[in-house]
Amino acid sequence: MERFFGKLENSLKDGTIIKMTLSKPVLKNNELRNVYIKPVLLKNNKMYQFVYRYERRDETKNFDAAQMMGQVRGLVPEVFQNVSLFTLTEDVTLLVSKKGKPTFMCKPVKEQRTQDLSHDHEKQRLIDPSKPWWYLLGLTTREGKVMADMQHKFKQICKYVEIVDGVMRQTKFDGEIHIADMGAGKGYLTFALYEYLTTLYDKIIIMEGVEIRKELVLKINDIIEKCKDARPCVSTIHFVQNSIDEYKPSKLDVLIALHACDTATDDAILKGIRNNAKLIICAPCCHKQIRREMEKSGKTDAMTRFGIFLERQAVMITDAVRALVLEYCGYKTQVMEFIEIDNTPKNVLLVGRKSDKPVDKESIAKK
Repeated sequence: MERFFGKLENSLKDGTIIKMTLSKPVLKNNELRNVYIKPVLLKNNKMYQFVYRYERRDETKNFDAAQMMGQVRGLVPEVFQNVSLFTLTEDVTLLVSKKGKPTFMCKPVKEQRTQDLSHDHEKQRLIDPSKPWWYLLGLTTREGKVMADMQHKFKQICKYVEIVDGVMRQTKFDGEIHIADMGAGKGYLTFALYEYLTTLYDKIIIMEGVEIRKELVLKINDIIEKCKDARPCVSTIHFVQNSIDEYKPSKLDVLIALHACDTATDDAILKGIRNNAKLIICAPCCHKQIRREMEKSGKTDAMTRFGIFLERQAVMITDAVRALVLEYCGYKTQVMEFIEIDNTPKNVLLVGRKSDKPVDKESIAKK
């Protein structure tokens, strides 16, 4: 342990530290997931920028060298078990086992490295608000600034893109990736995902928005045409007027349905299953069908006789059934929070990833 801190102290004294990462929290339920540290130059003073990455937010603080050592000693090994230190000349690693035993590793580097002392004043965004489609969609000004009343929507879009990207990176795709966004509406999320994937993925993206309202489809396709020079020439984005039930894709790798009303979420899940989609990503909306069955059954107990409790119970049962249906049809399911609850109460994301593992259909059917 002290060998590691000796290396860290020396890198601060001789100015060779490039960056450092603290990872693997001791407590699995700790909201603080990682800490990223790098030297920065603030008003001609060398400081050390700490980015504390929590489950739902990032916090940034700056410390001088002495404070930096104190912060790291307070976090390792009590909070984090893994530390990676990168300097101009060495890669230094500290691994702490569950029993508290430290392992120290040090490897010299041969390549020539440089330091980046710039300070990140601007928060890095997953999508670029200066793209012309965001102005035409009504989210930004002509100058590419997100409008005040659209800040929450933009935050929601960025969070959505981050989650979908994380899910897609765990899935193997061959060649082109065909994506259908069911009930695409005004196209905010369709454009966001298209922009993000075409920027960071080395595959051709074929994106199709499915929307039943003709006026919206015409408007979005007109925006797509106006922005053709700002889009990659090999990937495509297009909207079609159709219902989810009647939509017939030529190929479907990823199906997305966010807040499709009434049983439209279920139509979308079925469409993904029947087209053997590798990924089905839904933000479920309605629970009316299950709620009606609960009310007609006459078995509403002390919990569900209150309207708000009945509604919440109906939501949980409906979405649990949807997850089980996906599992029954060969999908590994995952349920996660979509965005913070203060932005919208409809904050559950249901993900189904196609699996080759055998399925115990009888057991799932009983559930």
